[in-house]
Amino acid sequence: MRIDKYLWCIRIFKSRTLATEACEGGKVKIDGRSVKPSHHINPGDIFTVQQGYIKRAFRIKALLEKRLAAKLITDFAEDITPAEEKEKLELARFASYHSKFKGMGRPTKKDRRALTQLRIKN
Repeated sequence: MRIDKYLWCIRIFKSRTLATEACEGGKVKIDGRSVKPSHHINPGDIFTVQQGYIKRAFRIKALLEKRLAAKLITDFAEDITPAEEKEKLELARFASYHSKFKGMGRPTKKDRRALTQLRIKN
């Protein structure tokens, strides 16, 4: 089975095109080497996928032909991502949530009314 199709089947990428582009861009590696989208995989292989600044690792348990429901993925691929990488993901979520300060971005309805009143006075 091709690596790009497998990545799509186990729901690492939303489309097969995105999986192919990731392979061509050097984001998918087996044994530390970048692989082409047509690279054939076997059960027991370990591959890494660079998503953003997080490097996820997976072990192939079995091959499949069709895209699976999310709950069934654990039967075909084992997530062996190191704990440090998972911590990076949690920190990124926390940082993006707290980086939005009140008053930043689009003006609220109250702000628009104040701007209108300011324009009328001038």
